[in-house]
Amino acid sequence: MRSDNDGRLTDAERLDWLRLIRSENVGPRTFHALLQHFGSAAAALDGLPELARRGGAAQGGRICSRQDAERELDAVRDLGFALIALNEPDYPLRLRAIHDPPPLIAVAGDAATLARPSVAIVGSRNASAVGIKMGERLARDFGAGGFIVVSGLARGIDAAAHRGSLASGTIAVLAGGLDRVYPEEHADLLTSIVGSGAAISEMPLGWEPRAHDFPRRNRLISGLALGVVLVEAAARSGSLITARFALEQGREVFAVPGSPLDPRAEGTNRLLKQGATLVTEAADVVTVLEPMLKQAPSLTAKEPDTTDPPTRLPDPGDDQRQRIVALLGPSPVGIDDLVRLSGASPAVVRMVLLELTLAGRLERHGDGLVSLV
Repeated sequence: MRSDNDGRLTDAERLDWLRLIRSENVGPRTFHALLQHFGSAAAALDGLPELARRGGAAQGGRICSRQDAERELDAVRDLGFALIALNEPDYPLRLRAIHDPPPLIAVAGDAATLARPSVAIVGSRNASAVGIKMGERLARDFGAGGFIVVSGLARGIDAAAHRGSLASGTIAVLAGGLDRVYPEEHADLLTSIVGSGAAISEMPLGWEPRAHDFPRRNRLISGLALGVVLVEAAARSGSLITARFALEQGREVFAVPGSPLDPRAEGTNRLLKQGATLVTEAADVVTVLEPMLKQAPSLTAKEPDTTDPPTRLPDPGDDQRQRIVALLGPSPVGIDDLVRLSGASPAVVRMVLLELTLAGRLERHGDGLVSLV
């Protein structure tokens, strides 16, 4: 992959990156595997049909056309948004360091906001008056302490966190496209957020958020922040997914205690039992996070070296592929178990899984588990 001297993609490279991530069955993890294997997005686009056929697809998966990608780029620019690539200097360093960072993020507002130290505040959509007041107070105090507040623009605690930090700057992470505000009644709030901070999304313009897009968004909320504060979360709250991502990403997790009689506090109280830091005021969080600011460079990922040759995965033999596929089924299995039981090298197993993914036949679960669709 080639880029200009300051690390930014050329126009042609940006178009290829956009085409690749918008192609069928290509998510962030698959994008990075393809880039590592082929060395460039252009080469990966050429190789997609064959890999999908090897994975069992009757035809190669749908590849985003040049015309569709050009239309999206034009629309992004017309709306005054930026489309920032993973290896570019404006890409948030902490987000770059997570396991599956989005190759491209659309940004509205001031991209420099993304580089400032931040704290995420999330919680119940059906929040109590006390929870909303606490979310606003924490956000306001974090802003006064020099932290940007990150949240997901949802009803309840998210909206309270954004409102409390408008004066100091806040970041909204959207589950849909930047031009598809959800919920719709937060359109004015998003306008205010962009005026003093930023909004980001990894989804295409025009994308209406669906249920499974919100957990995907949650990994970005935690990925941008040094720590995540939960204010009211029920036992099965989506906010607990954000907390799990935070732990996987090496972020600090904090929780505001609530009444044992209020089901909206069941999740946060459980987190406290499991070792989350108890929060009654912003100082409880700032005391933990301030020492980490000096260690921030350790959270940055190594930028891609554009002079290195691609690290190509080996082509599996038919017998190896058959053994690996035969070990898969509808029940999730660990990738390490596939390596052990198949007798194939980890690189061969990764290539077979990549082929199956591009064919739309593989589902990935947490903790390195995979299954056949």
